[in-house]
Amino acid sequence: MPGSIENIDNAATLAINGLHSGPTDAFWLFMSDKYVWIPAYAAVLFFLIKRLGWKKAAVMVLSIVSALVICDQVSYHVKYAVGRLRPCFNAEMIDNGLHWLENRGHGFFCFFSGHASNAFSFAICSTMAFRNDRSHTYSAYGYGIYMWATLVAVSRIFVGKHFLGDILVGTAFGLAAGFATGCLARWISIRFMDRRPATAKDFFRLAVSH
Repeated sequence: MPGSIENIDNAATLAINGLHSGPTDAFWLFMSDKYVWIPAYAAVLFFLIKRLGWKKAAVMVLSIVSALVICDQVSYHVKYAVGRLRPCFNAEMIDNGLHWLENRGHGFFCFFSGHASNAFSFAICSTMAFRNDRSHTYSAYGYGIYMWATLVAVSRIFVGKHFLGDILVGTAFGLAAGFATGCLARWISIRFMDRRPATAKDFFRLAVSH
């Protein structure tokens, strides 16, 4: 059974990777470059402070950073525990036409994707942070940031660094980590800043528009 799942994952990854074209290669490389997004992260920080005030924003930013650290560290250790070679180091994948764009580097293992887990933890945690401001739904931001996270995650298949399974597991882990730290930040905000008891409704509205 595990072999069958791996074969399906390999085939799905090759199918997605095979959709590449020369004109889109630069786009996928851009989406996959974590450093180009630093100005965007700074913009989120700026608007969190503007909408929530620096005290609440500090708690929310700490929750986002915590989610990113959790995803990064867990992904790193799981990669070495599982030991699954990246597609660009997998002879079978290369023989079957894998197209890779990035330098293969020295990180040999791929399960699960740190890019996917980081992107989706940032997406959910930052959306939950903004929704501590009750004057807006932040639906447009939510749609935009989840689309960004999806493109970042998928880009890792196009550049040849991850299998589809790596992306799916990374996405699930990132959403769980981001939701957990976002809820903790909300509880701290209510308990120590609003100075009132937290209710289930306080947490439910973080994940949905009001």
